[in-house]
Amino acid sequence: MNDLETNTTHTNDVQENKLVAILGYILFFIPLLAAKDSAFARYHANQGLILLLTSIAVNIIGAIIPIIGVFIIIPIASIVIFVFFILGIVNAANGQMKPLPLIGGIEIIK
Repeated sequence: MNDLETNTTHTNDVQENKLVAILGYILFFIPLLAAKDSAFARYHANQGLILLLTSIAVNIIGAIIPIIGVFIIIPIASIVIFVFFILGIVNAANGQMKPLPLIGGIEIIK
């Protein structure tokens, strides 16, 4: 397969699976069920899963640390996670496979 065919295949994958990739940030498993063979949808499902796990970890850590966790760590981290959530959706809507800042390099779903 030459570069033109590869690029066309990727473009078709992106166009066909944008909505599924966006939904991956709300429920990460939707792209895994709806677009099993799409590298684009799988990438955004991975980013959504990493975001979910980060949110869970931050909330657990914030709950363990008494006053600082509840009043400082959780609110600040929640805002950052929300911004990452929006960035991920914008990247998926624009057809980009850009990793989320700080946490986007982690790959769980291959």
